[in-house]
Amino acid sequence: MGDVRTKRGPDIDSDQHMMVVKMKLKLKEYWTTRQTTLQRFNTAFLWHIDELNQFKITLNNRFQTLQDLLKREIAKENNWKGIKEAITPSCYRTMDREKHHHE
Repeated sequence: MGDVRTKRGPDIDSDQHMMVVKMKLKLKEYWTTRQTTLQRFNTAFLWHIDELNQFKITLNNRFQTLQDLLKREIAKENNWKGIKEAITPSCYRTMDREKHHHE
């Protein structure tokens, strides 16, 4: 509690007084599941030529299907969604995820 003050009102033959209190609350952190948080990938594996080539191959295979979709005129948001859906699974297959460390 930061500050407590009593406020005396009109005299009404009562021994009760109104009090004003200033308080600070600390909210407990609420961690969501890791599925909704941002996934970071360990890109240090891409320094190895074998793993870099494997990543390129899987990414090219995913973008082949995306190229067919881009030939048709689609909204920009759908294009970005398609690119994200092409890159993320190939990253999951070839690279490990970084460990999340709380500071």
